[in-house]
Amino acid sequence: MNVGIFCGTAGGTSLKVANALAEAFEVNEVINMEEDFDDVEQLLEYDVLFLGSSTWGQGDVHHEWVDPLFEIDSDGVDFSGEKIAFFGAGDSVKHGEQFCSALGKMYQTFTKAGATPIGFIPKDDYSYEFSLAEVDGKFCGLAIDEHNESDKTETRIENWIETLKSQF
Repeated sequence: MNVGIFCGTAGGTSLKVANALAEAFEVNEVINMEEDFDDVEQLLEYDVLFLGSSTWGQGDVHHEWVDPLFEIDSDGVDFSGEKIAFFGAGDSVKHGEQFCSALGKMYQTFTKAGATPIGFIPKDDYSYEFSLAEVDGKFCGLAIDEHNESDKTETRIENWIETLKSQF
């Protein structure tokens, strides 16, 4: 299984998840969107993608994801047959009206392009007003709130990794 981990991060929370995924799935490199990302074709080199982004402003993806998502959407890039899991960071108190919505935006783009999403988790253990990451009553990936629920981060990551392993 050829796994690619791509991460757009500012505060380091999404990178923390990316590094845990790399260790659990024995992936040698985490591709930092700011430093290591070349173009959308790079995403197509993998059978499975773990894609991370912090959430900004009104539910926006990390700035390094903006152009690739636009390109995927506008150029009709085909991700059929790709399994993709989403993860990211947000603040459920200061930005509870768009908590981890970047995951939802990524989910929308990649599923529209034919990708098969994996790694959905229950939303029951979270407090927030609204999130685009909520799909059919679950989060479409791992949502982390280091600002208000850092005590839950390690367990959430570990449980999510087990969920992902069961979906392969």
